[in-house]
Amino acid sequence: MKILGIETSCDETSIAVLDDKSVLVNLVSSQSIHHQYGGVVPEVASREHMRILENLVTEALVKSGINLTDIDGVAVTRGPGLMGALLVGLSFAKGLAYATGKTLLAVNHVEGHIMANFLDHPELEYPFLCLLVSGGHSQIIMVNDFHDYTILGRSIDDAAGEAFDKAARILNLGYPGGPIVDRLAQTGNPEFVHFPRANIKDNPMNFSFSGLKTALLYLVRQKGGDWAEKHKNDLCASFQEAIVEVLVKNVIETAVRRECRQLVLAGGVAANSRLRTRISEIALQYGISVYFPSLEYCTDNAAMIARTGRELFIRQLFSSSSISAVPNLTLENDF
Repeated sequence: MKILGIETSCDETSIAVLDDKSVLVNLVSSQSIHHQYGGVVPEVASREHMRILENLVTEALVKSGINLTDIDGVAVTRGPGLMGALLVGLSFAKGLAYATGKTLLAVNHVEGHIMANFLDHPELEYPFLCLLVSGGHSQIIMVNDFHDYTILGRSIDDAAGEAFDKAARILNLGYPGGPIVDRLAQTGNPEFVHFPRANIKDNPMNFSFSGLKTALLYLVRQKGGDWAEKHKNDLCASFQEAIVEVLVKNVIETAVRRECRQLVLAGGVAANSRLRTRISEIALQYGISVYFPSLEYCTDNAAMIARTGRELFIRQLFSSSSISAVPNLTLENDF
């Protein structure tokens, strides 16, 4: 079975070709134009997707040695994401499916991040616990089966990736913030500042990172920009440690309480080196097996969309040409 994957939910244009469970090609074109704005500009993102999408599909087919006639289905991100960006990819996929007579497979982007783990770990079996951490989501999810999810915990304000981006903006580090903070933190002192760790009494599995961001902002205002620049590595390490500590604590406690022996990471923040190290160390103490997607499958990519599309195809969960993009799509309102 061969699936063409298309991902345009935000500022990465990505095309992948999947042959059964093997990724033949996974191309990702990142839009560096947004760096000058300190964040993604939706209209610019949409126009960049339109500019590059057709050529990227052609390149993917050439590199994979696959013709459109060989494709069984076209998998594309339906949501969540930026409405304009989603529409570019979905409209292109609809046209491609119609013109070639191929099956259209509309994919939930969040589910795609979870399914990314099967690209590297085909031996992974349901059920398992998932910590999904990205720019838009911080969730603890019980993955009972494909299309069967229970959200146990979530961020009540900023997502972890969003907090990293805001910290980078406060420290004038650039965009996207997560990889920059991670890199600088590796030579910083995580005990330089003890930032607050939120404990949500109503649901200890929930997260809150807005207070952490505010604490950094007030500290920089109090100490001044020169001081922050001098100690930016230590500030990054301390800020990162606060986020990682809460993420690891909440998900490990959940796994122990529910007697889950398999723990999966997903989303862009799953690439964070400190998170990977700490969650592996703590999970080992409790006999919990931890699975990570490779770094190329942590951030937005079409391989995870194609892999999810494969599952949809097997279950004959096909999409009609009238399906629409849903920017606020969740695991709860999709199935």
